[in-house]
Amino acid sequence: MTQYRIGAFAERVGLSSFTLRYYEQAGLLRPHRDGNGQRFYTEEDEKWLLFVLHLKGTGMTMAQLQRYVTLRAQGDATIPARMALLADVRAAAEAQIEAIQKNLTVLTHKLDWYQGKVDCTIAEDENFEAYLQRIGQEERPNGSVKTV
Repeated sequence: MTQYRIGAFAERVGLSSFTLRYYEQAGLLRPHRDGNGQRFYTEEDEKWLLFVLHLKGTGMTMAQLQRYVTLRAQGDATIPARMALLADVRAAAEAQIEAIQKNLTVLTHKLDWYQGKVDCTIAEDENFEAYLQRIGQEERPNGSVKTV
């Protein structure tokens, strides 16, 4: 079993030693200790941490991550609770993706409008709101777009 000191492990996973210590204090990562009390990590720790980073990348909060780690440590009896937690996180992530897609649609329309202004394919007096109405879109206050 290969052992990595904190600096080497940090480089391996693309995080700082400070971040690894923070994750340790938060209970997300449990390093091993050698006979001198020095922390070290293994490839299994790397796999676990990369999974935690995937969860974090979905928008999972620190509290949710800590809850997940606690449930995981309690064994297979907590699988239904873990599934429910992950399902909630997935639903929130999907809602964020949908909102971002709607915002990107508005951004794309704005870029198209600007390009039309540059190319003189849009009348000088046509504002963005009129452009959206002309192409059958309506900008909503939250940045979403409604087809009209």
